Amino acid sequence: MANSAAGRLYVVATPIGNLGDFSPRAGDTLRTCSLIAAEDTRHTGTLLRHFGIATPTVSLHDHNERQRSPELIARMQAGESIALVSDAGTPAISDPGYELVGAAAAAGIEIVAIPGPCAALAAVSIAALPTDRFCFEGFLPARAAARRARLESLGAEVRTLVFYESPHRIVDALEDCRDSLGPERRAAVARELTKLHESLYRGSLAELCVRSRLDADFARGEIVIVIAGRPPAPPQQGCAELDRVLGLLLAELPLKQAARLAAQLLGVRDNEAYKSALRLKQESGSS
Repeated sequence: MANSAAGRLYVVATPIGNLGDFSPRAGDTLRTCSLIAAEDTRHTGTLLRHFGIATPTVSLHDHNERQRSPELIARMQAGESIALVSDAGTPAISDPGYELVGAAAAAGIEIVAIPGPCAALAAVSIAALPTDRFCFEGFLPARAAARRARLESLGAEVRTLVFYESPHRIVDALEDCRDSLGPERRAAVARELTKLHESLYRGSLAELCVRSRLDADFARGEIVIVIAGRPPAPPQQGCAELDRVLGLLLAELPLKQAARLAAQLLGVRDNEAYKSALRLKQESGSS
């Protein structure tokens, strides 16, 4: 329950490139709050000066967030309102902010989202890949072995995959995606979204790997990778595999639980797994 005597924490999205994406509500919030907690006060200072905002700032980044959060919580408990911003986009989405938001929630402080730009959502919206279900994985590991292990663990994921990647690792990351997920997987690479040199590359992972080595601009700027999920199994193969998995699960679990777990493992619809489980149960009972 929020403490009515306390201030608020505003989580404010800022432009990822184009300053025209800075919302009037975000501007009003940054002007009227007591303090702005910024990932990089110099970077945020440029934005504030552009919009004539004079609110004082304090740094809140990966290396000091845990230590600084209690001080900020105390100020909000005393009645001040604080705005949280990152260098670009929505705070706490692969950026600092999670620790402060969690501490504010635990302290009963009201937390208000001021939504706006987010590179991951912008890339998904224009990638021309399925958007009904997607999985944001943040940055892939920097080390090759760990990166490949993470990708192997996502090989059966049926949802569209979304990653952030740094320009100096994009070629290696794409080649690991190709080798782990398959060369024919459809994908898109978005770079410098909303900026002057915004680019979007679409194609199979194999095609994008070739493009990444031929195009010098490919490895420049902020990058989002969007990859289609694992395609559904052919109907006959899928039914046989579903029956096999359900047969094992039904021997140990109640019908509904077995069906739900099989659906999660194989990426099929819950009702499809339930109908198959019911059929197998009936066939077993009639034999």
